[in-house]
Amino acid sequence: MTFHPTEVILKPYVTEKTLLMIEKENKLTFIVAKNATKTQVRHAVENLFDVEVEKININITKYGKKAIVKLKKDYSAEELGMRLGIF
Repeated sequence: MTFHPTEVILKPYVTEKTLLMIEKENKLTFIVAKNATKTQVRHAVENLFDVEVEKININITKYGKKAIVKLKKDYSAEELGMRLGIF
């Protein structure tokens, strides 16, 4: 089953820890659809934000399904965070 990228990525997840991950590890964190796979999250992030993804980790939390997305070295998580209004 395919989803539109806006149905996969629900919203950015922002805490002090995720802000440090943006700055130090080039990672962004999103709340994603409950039935989204890593592949769907990868395609959604790459299509919505025009970046390339290196790695994705997914966790289930009390807030929903959380995807930690590491961007490739050529792309800046800080820059994308500014575009998203996180900073």
